[in-house]
Amino acid sequence: MLTIDIDRRVGSFHLQPQFDAGNELVVLFGPSGCGKSLTLQAVAGLLRPDGGRIELPGGVVAFDSAAKIDLPPQRRSVGYVVQELALFPHMTARQNIEFGMAGWPAQRRRDRVAYLVSLLGLEGLEDRRPRQMSGGQQQRVALARALAAEPSLLLLDEPFSALEAPLRTMLRREVAALRRRLDLTALFVTHDLGEAYALGDHIVIYDDGRVLQHGPKDDVFRRPRSRRVAELVEVRNIIAGEVIAYAEGVAVVRTPWFTARVPDAHAPVSGNVYLCIRPEHIIIVREDRDTRDQGNTVIDTEIVEEVAMGNTHRLFMRAAAPDAGVGEPLIFEVDVPAHPYEVLGIASKREWRIALTIEHISLVPRE
Repeated sequence: MLTIDIDRRVGSFHLQPQFDAGNELVVLFGPSGCGKSLTLQAVAGLLRPDGGRIELPGGVVAFDSAAKIDLPPQRRSVGYVVQELALFPHMTARQNIEFGMAGWPAQRRRDRVAYLVSLLGLEGLEDRRPRQMSGGQQQRVALARALAAEPSLLLLDEPFSALEAPLRTMLRREVAALRRRLDLTALFVTHDLGEAYALGDHIVIYDDGRVLQHGPKDDVFRRPRSRRVAELVEVRNIIAGEVIAYAEGVAVVRTPWFTARVPDAHAPVSGNVYLCIRPEHIIIVREDRDTRDQGNTVIDTEIVEEVAMGNTHRLFMRAAAPDAGVGEPLIFEVDVPAHPYEVLGIASKREWRIALTIEHISLVPRE
């Protein structure tokens, strides 16, 4: 179990993350400057918290202000890949990897290097220096160096941010597979939502030095606990409403444009709320079908704008107002894969009914 509960002021910035995670790939996600990288530095022993506790996998207490424990970096069993990689330019790939095993017997170092070279597909590159390798090869060398001393925890600080998209996608898969194969806990920092979703088993949402929510990936993305979390994970359809009834685990929510039923054991049972639904969970209803019998909320809309995004079309759909006194129009963002977009003939028609899928709506309190 990894446990982080620390407090540190850096100038006017207050870092105070609090979360725990099991043996999984944990993604620290949030906007730039929110404290993700500072958290890694504190875990690695490069930034001393003002107070709190850090417990590493295996029950090793790396820092505890109350018990006056503060292990030096070399005793924390942590591998660290920084954003800039920090490979030594005058050293070969082999020498860079060996640097992580200072003090090991020569034969053990050779055996470990051979294992990591094979594991990470670096055969034939052992005697090359960083400038003689591609970006992806340099990433693998940096990862091998971080893994050299057999750490119990791997820290990765936006390691793929400088790489082109196809290579990033490939390396994401490799890192996830490698973590499972080595049975490691890993902390991975990113502000790329797609990367967070592709990699993470456990997502930790940061904002302004604090953890707003953490848990299994699908829980966090589909059930945000606050409007701010919903905004950060790009829910994009966040609608003010009021719970007007609640019975048998189903909340009835009234908005100025529609009334929806929301089955959610964690939903507020009364008062003002935000209704949240991701753009990919809104369905374009075919003319010959109706999904109301499934409990979905069906709304008449008009397409007012659309953006082609390769495999997806993003539609901006204005809800029909029930009366003239509603005020601002409600615009839904709806993501439709390219094939249904073509089959339904969406490009040739502006008026459509949409269905808010009942199992994908969530509610958060409105302060």
